[in-house]
Amino acid sequence: MKTRIPLILLLAVIVSMTSCKHKETHESQGLPSIDVATAVVDSVVLYKTYPGYLSSDNSAVVVAQVDGMVLTQNFSGGQFVNKGAVLFTIDPTLYKDAVDRAEAQLASAISTRDYAQSHYAAVKKALEADAVSKMEVLNAESAYEQAEADIKNCRAALHTAQTNLGYCSVRAPLAGYISDSYNGAGTFVNGSGTPVEMAKIFENKIFKVVFEIEDSQFESMVGRDGGIGNKLYRDVPLHFRDTLLTGFKADLVYEAPSVVQSTGTIQLKGRVENKNGELKDGMYVTVSLPYGENPRAILVKDASIGTDQLGKYLYTVNDSNKVVYTPIEVGDVYKDSLRLVTKGIKPDTRYVTKALLTVRPGEEIKPNLTK
Repeated sequence: MKTRIPLILLLAVIVSMTSCKHKETHESQGLPSIDVATAVVDSVVLYKTYPGYLSSDNSAVVVAQVDGMVLTQNFSGGQFVNKGAVLFTIDPTLYKDAVDRAEAQLASAISTRDYAQSHYAAVKKALEADAVSKMEVLNAESAYEQAEADIKNCRAALHTAQTNLGYCSVRAPLAGYISDSYNGAGTFVNGSGTPVEMAKIFENKIFKVVFEIEDSQFESMVGRDGGIGNKLYRDVPLHFRDTLLTGFKADLVYEAPSVVQSTGTIQLKGRVENKNGELKDGMYVTVSLPYGENPRAILVKDASIGTDQLGKYLYTVNDSNKVVYTPIEVGDVYKDSLRLVTKGIKPDTRYVTKALLTVRPGEEIKPNLTK
């Protein structure tokens, strides 16, 4: 005999199930929808950062090497100047006079030499006819040789005078960007004794990145596997305080042969090309020095990491969809937006990517999984 369920009991069960389902849906709809992502695993190069600065690969001090009043300054500080361009002119009056005197003395010396040469030839011929003594011939020969020596001295003096006159036009020793003038038009300079600095020019095509690394870290990082010749050090990432249009990388080219005893560090230098003219001498830079590779690095979005008095943290999401405050330790930025997490989470951990200021530890959320 079949068992019959009373109709009224069946209706009660249906109403109860519908009510529970409606209650669950209502509660789910009441949870905040929060964007979350899953920590990813990738192979990354490991870096350690060091502070450094840029130094122009080629620079020169513009100097005055003569005495006189500066008549003109033919540039503005900060502009680009070509090699050989006249930057300053110094009053040339005294030096033009010196050239004129030297030229006159040389002309007189040549004339004296010509006479001495003719006289010497004449007395030698007269000696053959016993018309003069040998002593007269020797005297004529000595006078001729002295006249030749005088010409050399006069030519040297003329060269010096011409050189000093040339120094009255102070020229750029190389092409580059020039600083403000230290001694502009209207100032008097005394450059004949010790050259006077007038300005400085910086070539901006190539820069050296200068930084220091502890000697113990040098041995464990750079000193092994071929030193700076290792391919790891061909494209060392550089970071600047201000965001630049160009991403810069350096090629390590120098390691100091000795340790600086006062600091226990070794100086390293890299070479970087100034592609778009954004770099300047003296700029501070952070060098991301590679020292190895992690084939299974855990990465999260850098913007998802918070900072408090205890350090770095993430808001992770557990299996019950509840927010968990999770302290972490981090490494360097990877591919501009990801950050290496060295401690605190596992691969595939879910974490909050947005609304960091609104979620609270222990709060249940409705995860919206994003990439």
